[in-house]
Amino acid sequence: MDVAISVIIPAYNEEDGIINVIDDLNKVLNEANIEHEIIIIDDGSKDKTIEKARTTNAIVVQHMKNRGYGAALKTGINIAKNEFIVITDADNTYPASQIPKMLEHIQEADMVVGSRQGENVAIPLIRRPAKWVLRKLAEYVTGEKIPDLNSGLRIFRRELIMQYLNILSDRFSFTTTSTVAFLSDNYKVMYVPIDYYQRAGKSKIVPWNFIEFMNLVIRLSMLFNPLKIFIPAALFTFILSAIKFTFDVIMAVEEAGGITFTFLTSKVVSSSVLILWFSGLQILLIGMMADGINRKIAQYSTPKAKSYSRQSIRVYNQEQK
Repeated sequence: MDVAISVIIPAYNEEDGIINVIDDLNKVLNEANIEHEIIIIDDGSKDKTIEKARTTNAIVVQHMKNRGYGAALKTGINIAKNEFIVITDADNTYPASQIPKMLEHIQEADMVVGSRQGENVAIPLIRRPAKWVLRKLAEYVTGEKIPDLNSGLRIFRRELIMQYLNILSDRFSFTTTSTVAFLSDNYKVMYVPIDYYQRAGKSKIVPWNFIEFMNLVIRLSMLFNPLKIFIPAALFTFILSAIKFTFDVIMAVEEAGGITFTFLTSKVVSSSVLILWFSGLQILLIGMMADGINRKIAQYSTPKAKSYSRQSIRVYNQEQK
């Protein structure tokens, strides 16, 4: 296959799976004749992850302290030498065998996502409701169908992801928010069904990460599609204003004994109705202004590489061992 890729693997306390992941990647990519480099980002592991990774042919980068899944991916993206970036996990959950199949579509798409819809999908049931809520919110924001919002196996062009690095999370929501960013900017995202296996070792995702995911999806919607948030908020406020106005009129009619002269000269509209109505108008106007600014910025924006510092990382490769 005439394409060169950089495979980036963030790893935090993944001594149980890291060797198998690298071996599988090398075997699959060599058999498919795909030129590649493998970059392991050890995110401040406290076990033997980095020692095991350095016994392989991968480039190994060490964060001196734990900075997060997204931060590890950003480091890898910044030092990758190839145009096409593949990200995967170090816990043996994603099948390396699917990467050649996904690469077949990268020439016709800006991002190819391994969608966990295969016959063997080991996503814990307790996480599925939260994933469904996040996916529906992202579909509303982007206006696109999203089979898998936060799959950790995906391929994208380096120059495209670089323009978003400063707004993407340093935590687990990197994949979620990158999907929203690409779709919101009308990049083409394709989904390839894959299996998803039981992980080796303990998961690093905790329940409160769901709140972080929700927060970041909403923040990105404010950035890319502000009217998707402001219009419903303004409409909700207008509806509350209408309900309160109706209630005020009914109460005034009852107090006046019907629609009489007293009713016509009494105070009917309360101050809360006016506050709600003007609040809704203000929310709508802010949303329109934000949308106008967003369109103006998008008109002149181009992908730009972001600089980064090497002061807090160590880089190892085969020649240095």
